[in-house]
Amino acid sequence: MIIGAHVLFYSEKPEADRTFFRDVLGLPSVDAGEGWLIFALPPAEAAFHPADGHKLQQHGGRDLLGAVLYLMCDDLAATMKSSQSRKVACSAVEEEPWGIKTTIRLPSGGEVGLYQPMHPTAVERGRK
Repeated sequence: MIIGAHVLFYSEKPEADRTFFRDVLGLPSVDAGEGWLIFALPPAEAAFHPADGHKLQQHGGRDLLGAVLYLMCDDLAATMKSSQSRKVACSAVEEEPWGIKTTIRLPSGGEVGLYQPMHPTAVERGRK
């Protein structure tokens, strides 16, 4: 039985990005040992997009599918305003047929996506 999903981020500064996820984004975590934090993520959904070329990631000797992470929000403008008050840099907002999006810059210089969907989602909107 599948019980969850585990996302791997490859970072040039993993300690700084872990601190960012913990202290700035406020995501709860567990210490798996020696300060190796594993974060709880919000409810998630997955979609399969066509690969434009070779989009595989080598891991553990296997060719795994490549992936891109977008965190989802109900109000992009409010989420960006809150993030910016905590000194979080966001890219310019772009509109797509599926939603409005930006990216959040992590301390390592890498980025994760953030978007307000304009399409039906698999994530329950009526969370209690």
